[in-house]
Amino acid sequence: MTDSLLLAGGEVLTVDGMDRLDVRVRDGRVVELGTSLDGRVDVDCTGCWVGPGFVDLHTHLREPGQEHKEDMTSGGAAASAGGYTALLAMPNTNPAIDTADRAAWALRRGREVPNIDIAVAGAVTAGRAGQRLADLDGMLEQGVRWFTDDGDSVSTSGLLRAALERLGRHDARISEHAEDASLTAGAVMHAGEVSELLGVPGMPASAEAIIIARDLALVREIGTPLHVQHVSTTEAVELVAQAKSEGLPVTAEATPHHLMFDHTELKGRDPRFKMKPPLRTAFDVQAVQAALSSGIIDAVATDHAPHSREETEEVGLERAAFGVIGLETAAAAVNTAVELPGSEFFDRLSVAPARLGGFTEHGNPVGVGMAANLVVFDPGADWIPQQFRSRSRNSPFTGRRLRGRVRVTLFRGAVAFESGAPDV
Repeated sequence: MTDSLLLAGGEVLTVDGMDRLDVRVRDGRVVELGTSLDGRVDVDCTGCWVGPGFVDLHTHLREPGQEHKEDMTSGGAAASAGGYTALLAMPNTNPAIDTADRAAWALRRGREVPNIDIAVAGAVTAGRAGQRLADLDGMLEQGVRWFTDDGDSVSTSGLLRAALERLGRHDARISEHAEDASLTAGAVMHAGEVSELLGVPGMPASAEAIIIARDLALVREIGTPLHVQHVSTTEAVELVAQAKSEGLPVTAEATPHHLMFDHTELKGRDPRFKMKPPLRTAFDVQAVQAALSSGIIDAVATDHAPHSREETEEVGLERAAFGVIGLETAAAAVNTAVELPGSEFFDRLSVAPARLGGFTEHGNPVGVGMAANLVVFDPGADWIPQQFRSRSRNSPFTGRRLRGRVRVTLFRGAVAFESGAPDV
């Protein structure tokens, strides 16, 4: 570990916005900001943005039970390469994180992983089976504050209402995978002209909107915060916008792949473009991009979902597992698709998700005394992703030229990742 580092010449996110400054880090903290600081330059940040490390509210780390796809250590390494310093791990593991003991185990395991802070979400229902509530009180006692049956919606309005009422007594929220399973059973991709061309069952946009509308009706009555995962449709954007205009405690996220791609990518039947919710129309992509730019969608979340070759490339589109990896390419994909100004870029990838997830030592504008969980991001760098630190390779961004690259990630003042020359 290097006790002191000087990051020089970058555009730095401060409480007053982006400013060209040098940043000195010592003993895990930012100790000095200024122009032309004395000392040897350890990281040349010329042409780069410097800000709080990215925070992901939606990561599948597959541990316990599916370590052949990913584990917390490999997922943490992928996160560092993507500029992330904190993650929220989803509970759809095997077994699911649905009791106090399992939450405590996962949190302990997360603390063992170097160079990343890992929090854990708990399941809303036991085993994510949608029959009865999970051990919400026990997981709350362990410090869990996010709850989700991710991979599925909370199955009934009654269960969701009971969970909202229970969690409303605490500083906790439900994060909802909005999908009416009765409309998507057996489906492969978005229902539209491409699914018709390929002759495969499709998922209608209404499957997302119906669940969001149901959930918002309950939030209006109860007032417990709700977070909408991976918004993918124009209708979903409109529902979230309306909820916010009413002052409801509702937030939302978008994934890099829903910002970059539409359903025409599946014309070649490539399973790397198969996910839930599915890639939608170009019109939907534009709506999600605009909502992220305007702040209707609060945060970028990767929905990093590793799968093995045997579950994706080797079985074809219809049988392939849903989901794609995204930690290592998220920032570049967002910068390519939306081109946010530096301050808004850090807000959507760092500040807002850290605030929502309760990561108090992450997502803060750079200032003296703050924890040195930082990323150096070059918004002008062109590169083509080819290799990954993740244990899985199911990325839709492989071979795609992206603009913007993580140069350095600092975790508690130490270098967690440093890139070489861009792959061009």
